[in-house]
Amino acid sequence: MAYKYFPHTEEDIEQMLNVIGAKSLKELYAEVPEEIIFKDQYELPEAKSEVEIRQLFSKIGEKNKKYTCFAGAGVYDHYTPAIIPQLIQRSEFLTSYTPYQAEISQGTLHYIFEYQSMMTELTGMDVSNASMYDGTTATAEAVMMAFGAARKADTVLVSETIAPKTLAVINTYAHFHNIKIEMVKQEEGVTDMKSMSSLLEKGNVAGVVVQQPNRYGIIEDYDGLADKCHEHKALMIMNSVAADLALLKTPGELGADIAVGEAQSLGVPMSFGGPYIGYLCCTEKLMRKMPGRIVGETRDSRGQRTFVLTLQAREQHIRRQKATSNICSNQSLMALFVTIYMSVMGKEGLKEAATLSYSGAHYLCDQLKNTGHFKLAYDKPFFNEFCVKYDGNVDELQKKLMDNGILGGIKVADDTIMFAVTENRTKEEIDKLVDLCK
Repeated sequence: MAYKYFPHTEEDIEQMLNVIGAKSLKELYAEVPEEIIFKDQYELPEAKSEVEIRQLFSKIGEKNKKYTCFAGAGVYDHYTPAIIPQLIQRSEFLTSYTPYQAEISQGTLHYIFEYQSMMTELTGMDVSNASMYDGTTATAEAVMMAFGAARKADTVLVSETIAPKTLAVINTYAHFHNIKIEMVKQEEGVTDMKSMSSLLEKGNVAGVVVQQPNRYGIIEDYDGLADKCHEHKALMIMNSVAADLALLKTPGELGADIAVGEAQSLGVPMSFGGPYIGYLCCTEKLMRKMPGRIVGETRDSRGQRTFVLTLQAREQHIRRQKATSNICSNQSLMALFVTIYMSVMGKEGLKEAATLSYSGAHYLCDQLKNTGHFKLAYDKPFFNEFCVKYDGNVDELQKKLMDNGILGGIKVADDTIMFAVTENRTKEEIDKLVDLCK
């Protein structure tokens, strides 16, 4: 039986099943647990007008509950200037597909070029690509870069203070490229530099991955780490939340070879999980090892400033056998989003937003400690996120906060919650959370 929107006939399906060695579709999906397979009829409505569709989705949207967000762990509730949604819908920006044909893609190429320029300044690095899918894949791609740049080394060291989701993606990439991942122990919530040094001295290390601030929100001291890495011919990879770099020492200042991370913090809404945007910047020496594409500036036959795709020769769709990555695209619309954000905010605006986030987090931390029910899990400097131990039941506390309209942090252990504060959080909201915790 052929379905209206399904292109495959029964004969097509049977032929494909024969090729992969399955007798039926049921056998093909045999590993999927029965209890999660949908067996009822789909409740698909009849055709509706635009007005009716809008009304339907409004009703569905009303089921969502809006909470005051004190959760972070890589995704943060930052302010989005009202001008951004208006500008990204302009026709010269909201174009389809990808800018291979430079002469009709100048708007897209121009903003990608500006994005690259701003990200290099924010990270203190020489070169930025046109963006990555998200911060986790950007970090995994950096591991691939380090592995590709090394002549014989096949091991990459990863600090235990890196976010678990980032580590999971790194491990997936590493598994299929025969890269050995060795974990560097943590001590009191920060990377154990003695463990790091001993692993580097063993040799065979292509790169080192650290995070700033780390998974617990702690600002780690990475001064001198780049020199240790380079002494043993390893590359230093630093993962950072982009917005935090407005105040913290940049990866470039710390001597990192590759700077990666999530740029959602640059005004991109949380949007129930995406789309977000990863960034990847590096030294000029590693430019040809970068995944994705780089947009460059040139002059046309009339001497006018124009933009072109400058580097993409190692992408999988061109030189598949010699490709350094299978990344052949980028988060172009999100790159435009954060470019407008950085343009509107300016250097001082970025610093102010970061300062407000920092100050708000420290105020919340102090107020929680004053209740007598909380203490810092790690007595270390932190930015806008921190872990506290609670002397009561964490699950009950978080439910109480939810019942009062507050997304009260993230449970990271049976007795530990991680709270995050951004410039969007007011003193009144913070005080309300603290009052509920007393």
